[in-house]
Amino acid sequence: MVKFMYYLKCFIIFSILGHFIESIFYVNGDSGILLSYWTPIYGIGAIIILLINKWINKFNVSEILKVLYLFLFSSIVLSTIEAIGGYLIKWIFNIELWNYTNHRFNIDKYASLEMSLIWGLSSILLIYFIKPISDKIIKSIPKIVIYILIGLFIIDVIITLFIKVA
Repeated sequence: MVKFMYYLKCFIIFSILGHFIESIFYVNGDSGILLSYWTPIYGIGAIIILLINKWINKFNVSEILKVLYLFLFSSIVLSTIEAIGGYLIKWIFNIELWNYTNHRFNIDKYASLEMSLIWGLSSILLIYFIKPISDKIIKSIPKIVIYILIGLFIIDVIITLFIKVA
């Protein structure tokens, strides 16, 4: 149960953090499909990076190889999720939140080599620089706060589905 709560807290923190980071860097300031201030794909992505890192740490290899494996596996897995997410959003909501056809090395509309490199570098940044800081913050968040935020998140998902799909 302790690990589940840790990952739940990570999901909420990185969904909110991802929303604000993307809102700063994305030209029109729109991040994701939900109405409130979270973009859940960043929370999911952070959890996936943490799980990939946990898996890699089981191998008896040098730190340099661990970083390389983290970069490679995160790039592939996160780019795949990004591509699937792009198609699902288009299919469910009939909107296109991103399109990489203008990228020189696009794999398809919703994935590109450039973004794969960003996801790989972001995974290294998360594990080696952000996680030591975020773990201290995550440990200090009371469970009740997370339960309230998860409740608000679920309400946001339901309202978004009614507004944007109906």
